Amino acid sequence: MPIGDPHDPATEIGPLVSDRHRNRIEGYVASGQAQGAKLVYGGTRPAHLPVGYYLHPAVFCDVGNDMAIARDEIFGPVLSVIAYGDEVEAIQLANDSSYGLGGSVYADDPQHALHLAGQLQTGTCAVNDAPFAGGGGPFGGAKASGLGREGGRDGLYRYLQVKSIALPASWPAETT
Repeated sequence: MPIGDPHDPATEIGPLVSDRHRNRIEGYVASGQAQGAKLVYGGTRPAHLPVGYYLHPAVFCDVGNDMAIARDEIFGPVLSVIAYGDEVEAIQLANDSSYGLGGSVYADDPQHALHLAGQLQTGTCAVNDAPFAGGGGPFGGAKASGLGREGGRDGLYRYLQVKSIALPASWPAETT
């Protein structure tokens, strides 16, 4: 995945928003290594991009679900690979979090993919390579992630106030 100028159509990974943000992500990379996860790729600043807040995506294996890189919402290019024995354990591991912004399911069988996606405690779930909240659907998190919903009909609800008006039973039905 090419890292570079976000205006270049060939770029797939642009810069982080600030030096502070990049330093925060680098802190998570160091934390993952200190806690015993194995950094198998990235986590470093690209030498060919000395200006800007660029960072090679970090990919970790041997990650425990209790590590900060697995538990926190990092909002940066850090991927934690966590081994599991079966689908039941995979769902348990995924849901063992205070957060639930988004998740992904990869499967050949559409019904099975929908079944698994329905078990994830997330506000959004993509199947295979589908875009999150594709088609203008609502976007938002679950648990401690996100603040309500954006997009779609659900995104309008925070701007509305529901009101109940009670009518006497003697009024004609066409009034209601």
